[in-house]
Amino acid sequence: MKILLVEDEPLISMDLDYSLQQAGHAVIAVSDADRAIDVLESQSFDLIVTDIDMPGSMDGLKLAAAVRHRWPPVKILVMSGKHRPRTADMPRQARFISKPFSETQLLKAIGGW
Repeated sequence: MKILLVEDEPLISMDLDYSLQQAGHAVIAVSDADRAIDVLESQSFDLIVTDIDMPGSMDGLKLAAAVRHRWPPVKILVMSGKHRPRTADMPRQARFISKPFSETQLLKAIGGW
């Protein structure tokens, strides 16, 4: 699966990138939603894994909504260690995972698609 990882914390991003690649996925990691949109405009992805709280012009929920609107087939996994979004705030068919999570939990969350 080709995955776009959107995480502003460098250590978390590196850890997730490594875990996903070890599981056989192709991963491109960016640190904010604006960069994610730029990358999405030039490449296709099967899945976006995005943190909710990020710097820039939009947070992860706004990014997820934009992805759902512009690239409907892309799967979305939203993550946060601070709060769980309301169902109404999540794009349709998006999934949520609460930080901290194990590599097993992450792979299980993306494996169901």
